[in-house]
Amino acid sequence: MEEPNIEYILKLSGGEESVRRRLITVLQYELPIEIEGYYTNIKSNQWQQAAFHVHKIKHKIAILGLEENYAMAEIYENQLAENRRDLQIEFEKTLTLMLNFVNSL
Repeated sequence: MEEPNIEYILKLSGGEESVRRRLITVLQYELPIEIEGYYTNIKSNQWQQAAFHVHKIKHKIAILGLEENYAMAEIYENQLAENRRDLQIEFEKTLTLMLNFVNSL
């Protein structure tokens, strides 16, 4: 499994510590909210809304340099739109990985 990193954040910040910190703060704030929304929708069988949250989370996956996980999330988003959850376990492992990483920053 890929490991998250902050290389893209460092590139975006252009070496500016305040920008780097701001980007990390936004991730630390938004990611748990989006993950909670995803799980709420999954538990209530609201697949379209869950797909919406996966779409939002995909951007965080990309920011954390998880290219393979991004491709998997894209497939999973489409599955949810078709009321399927074939990649649910794999996607949720990615969520845990991301959340642990972001919380450690």
